[in-house]
Amino acid sequence: MKLKDKVAVVTGATKGIGLAIAEAFAEEGAKVVLTGRSEDLGQAAAKAIADQGQEAMFVQCDVSQSDQVQNLVDKTVERFGRVDIMVSNAGINAKAEFLDVTEEEWDQVIAVNLKGVFLCGQTAAKQMVKQGEGGVIINMSSVMGVLGLKNQVAYTTSKGGINQLTKVMGLGLIDHGIRVNGIGPGAVNTELMKRVGHNKELMDTILRRTPIGRVAECSEIGRTAVFLASEDSSFFVGQTIYPDGGRMIQSFDREVN
Repeated sequence: MKLKDKVAVVTGATKGIGLAIAEAFAEEGAKVVLTGRSEDLGQAAAKAIADQGQEAMFVQCDVSQSDQVQNLVDKTVERFGRVDIMVSNAGINAKAEFLDVTEEEWDQVIAVNLKGVFLCGQTAAKQMVKQGEGGVIINMSSVMGVLGLKNQVAYTTSKGGINQLTKVMGLGLIDHGIRVNGIGPGAVNTELMKRVGHNKELMDTILRRTPIGRVAECSEIGRTAVFLASEDSSFFVGQTIYPDGGRMIQSFDREVN
């Protein structure tokens, strides 16, 4: 197993991509700490992993609040003795055109998506430095960190910021043996995407822009996270990799039958 006895914290892990990452880590032998805002969903997710014979716990946390992030790391160390892997996956969105996005919407998205990645990364890194054995930090970006959507102003800006933060974190922490990298998924089969699937016109638009002709499964992003968390990616520093089905390399839309 690639992550045997490693202790991994995954934010935004009550469902979707975050839960898939936690499950993939547990399957590879990691002890996982799931975090999110929903106590009910989080406890159920952690129990489901534990019922498979792996070690898991849930800690409620708003990643935009430094005291709650510190409590998350403290609770992890209290239970498992250390932190080896931090996955900053928690994120929110607010759809609005540039002239319509409100200051409140901007602040909320940036606080969770970008400030939250900073707080979780820094807090986990301080614990890893204290341990003196290195570690791994993975930041969840998006193809929208490079591309743009005019009606998701704060979201795309936050993801672009995550890409840059991943680079500077990678440079700043590598001397401590801490590798920092990012994942930038394209369309993924989350609950939101399933709702989109009922809109044939919108789904056709997504598929035209995705050369592979389908959206990703959450488990595929989970396996990408395993790669970055394991020694398989030992020479990766400050990189964001894109499991996007070819979205970012395509010049024109593909035909959809």
